[in-house]
Amino acid sequence: MRLLADLIRGKKVDRAIAILEHSTKHPAVPLRKLVLSAINNWKQKNESGDETGLVVKTIFVDGGRTLKRMRPAPQGRGYRVRKRSNHVTVIVDYPFFDEEELIEEVEDEQEAAEIEEMAEEFEELAEESEEEETEEGEAKPKKKAAKKSAKKPAAKKSAKKTATKKSAPKKAAKKKKK
Repeated sequence: MRLLADLIRGKKVDRAIAILEHSTKHPAVPLRKLVLSAINNWKQKNESGDETGLVVKTIFVDGGRTLKRMRPAPQGRGYRVRKRSNHVTVIVDYPFFDEEELIEEVEDEQEAAEIEEMAEEFEELAEESEEEETEEGEAKPKKKAAKKSAKKPAAKKSAKKTATKKSAPKKAAKKKKK
């Protein structure tokens, strides 16, 4: 029963009924009847309401009474059979929208759109300034200098590595002499 309840939780009522009609599980039939009953109860309470927008807002399954029976088993023994039942609670209503949350979401989207527009404007300004510099004949020295400076430390590192490699054989030779 809980598996079916999880399937229809949050779905529109029409879709939930269709899911239950086509389900092969045994408890689908009583659960479908229960959902239809909940819809009829909602109609009686809200005479002017339209049921097409209803949603299975809440559905949960609790354990109910268990009937204990005995089944004959070989050699005069009996197996215990527990026939379980359950209590299902279904609430159908229109989907709940929190106005404050919706307003916050819209404001966040607007802020994000404004930030994107500002970023695009800055990129365009940067491109225009680069075009002006290239027209005046000025190359981009900042970027070239950054590349050169990045290469120099690498060259120093390689020189240090070669120096350590050369010193290693000398140490080995000194040890052999002793």
